[in-house]
Amino acid sequence: MSLPLHGRVADALRGQITDGTLPVGAPLPSEARLCALFDASRGTVRAALAALRHEGLIAGGRGRPPVVCATAVAQPFETFMSFTAWADSIGRVPGQRTLEVARRAAGPVAAAALGLDAGTVVIDVLRLRTLDGAPALLERSSFVESVGRRLFDFDPDSGSIYAYLIGEGVDLHGGRHTIDAVSATDVDAAHLDTDPGAPLLRERRRATDSSGTPLEYADDRYRPDRVAFTIDNTQSAAHGAAHDLRIVKESS
Repeated sequence: MSLPLHGRVADALRGQITDGTLPVGAPLPSEARLCALFDASRGTVRAALAALRHEGLIAGGRGRPPVVCATAVAQPFETFMSFTAWADSIGRVPGQRTLEVARRAAGPVAAAALGLDAGTVVIDVLRLRTLDGAPALLERSSFVESVGRRLFDFDPDSGSIYAYLIGEGVDLHGGRHTIDAVSATDVDAAHLDTDPGAPLLRERRRATDSSGTPLEYADDRYRPDRVAFTIDNTQSAAHGAAHDLRIVKESS
């Protein structure tokens, strides 16, 4: 089913923002100009602009022309754990190239994160992830053996590992995410098409089932010129000083 016209207008402008045709700080064409360009009503154009404002791509209003304020598209929290679901949700094309799926003894960091004894066997996965064909992320995941062994019956180049595991009945319920910056190793640089030592955004993740039992430890490394993270928080009226926190991922 095709997108409604306001969705197509938003997609067209979103594409111009992400490819740099409309750089950060640039004003968007006037509503009248956009109406003429897309043969659309003013209401349709305003709906498209509202969508871009909601995503944090543009700012302005109340008599001021909208300007580009970001080259990124926010990701809803529900899809934070799945790169494929996130990319699909923003109209980008996710891709993957599997570099390794191996059964081996857990390293000390993964063993500690998963609550395993040193030397316990896990299933390690190394994948390069792409956005619209460009390298964006190098994934390193260690799954507990009871979960990871299912991946030997799955082609990880075919799509989302999480979607497959959930379809197999694995209770992937939640995750704890730690985000920091690291320098690219030689392996990172070779696969992400960047220089050794270049800054990367790292997301370390521990995925758990609904009882809190760890199922996966991941060390994912993103090119910061292609993916960024934003934290949104809002005060809860019901709990006074308590705050609801939402982390979103963005693509450049």
